[in-house]
Amino acid sequence: MTYWNIFLAAADVAAEAEGGLFDINATLPLMALQFLILMAVLNALLYKPLGQAIDERTDFVRSNLKDARELKEKTESLAAQYENELREVRRESQAIIAAAKAEAEKISNAKIQEAQQEVAADKQKAADEIEAQKVEAMKSLEQQVDTLSNQILEKLLGAELVG
Repeated sequence: MTYWNIFLAAADVAAEAEGGLFDINATLPLMALQFLILMAVLNALLYKPLGQAIDERTDFVRSNLKDARELKEKTESLAAQYENELREVRRESQAIIAAAKAEAEKISNAKIQEAQQEVAADKQKAADEIEAQKVEAMKSLEQQVDTLSNQILEKLLGAELVG
């Protein structure tokens, strides 16, 4: 039992020393001071450099985004300009092709007409030569007919004269 009394007495002394939930003594201001010093050190060593790095990174990203937008706008305007130029060049090339086709058709028609005229001239020349040969043949035949008719007449008349 004596041990029991000693134990209870020690418990009473310990209970008086601990205090309640909020004991206000010298440790509270010391803990507050420690907390403020820790915040100042963390702010100086960690938060300010980290905030500056984040701000620099944000500025870097913003400037890159701005540059990217400007480059995108430039490329889009260049692409539109090149598309317009390409359309114009295509129109011009189609016009050139059409003109070349028309010129080629004109040249081929002229060559065809020239060849037709040549053929017609050759045909006329051949017809003239044939006509000349026909006339010659007719003259030759007429001479031969005259000769033959004279011979026939001589034979007929000569036979009657002789007979």
